[in-house]
Amino acid sequence: MARTAGVDEAGRGPLAGPVVAAAVILPEGEFSGLADSKTLSETARRRLAGEIRARAVAWGLAVVSPADIDHFNILEATMRGMQQAVARLAPQPELVLVDGNRCPSLAMPARAIVGGDATEPAISAASILAKVARDQLMVALDQTHPGYGFAQHKGYPTAAHRAALERLGPCIAHRQSFAPVRRAMAARAALTGDETLR
Repeated sequence: MARTAGVDEAGRGPLAGPVVAAAVILPEGEFSGLADSKTLSETARRRLAGEIRARAVAWGLAVVSPADIDHFNILEATMRGMQQAVARLAPQPELVLVDGNRCPSLAMPARAIVGGDATEPAISAASILAKVARDQLMVALDQTHPGYGFAQHKGYPTAAHRAALERLGPCIAHRQSFAPVRRAMAARAALTGDETLR
């Protein structure tokens, strides 16, 4: 049986923070409790993340910054993160299963599986690692950039986050290429007269 890695990401949709990609090669045999990270409680995700890191044959994480997301675009940034996560696996996989409808360019065969985070245990494991790692990064960003509520909404475009954006303007953790952030920058520029914010 080919040594198979599952790959997934967390954070494509938020207005702030990085996108985090994870790759996991699970041991043979059953690994109970795995599911799409979005369907699990935070407590369950954290517990499972610890088990995955302890029991996996290999696992890798990659963090792509908001600046790189703005430079490359979110899709390309995500693909680059997945490439980096797979590159950090030792041993390297012989086959890679990727959640979604497209695969990054890799040195080994890869297959995209829509909804794979719910059906493929290795992708579920990657989904959990990526989500837990990104959530921790967003809690840390909440400490360095207070007022936006990053620890609560994790950078997603909630009503509270949009209100904070309007009130405070964007910070360095925001993705300037995303339309709501651009609008907030333009509004801030109109208020302050600072043309560099446009």
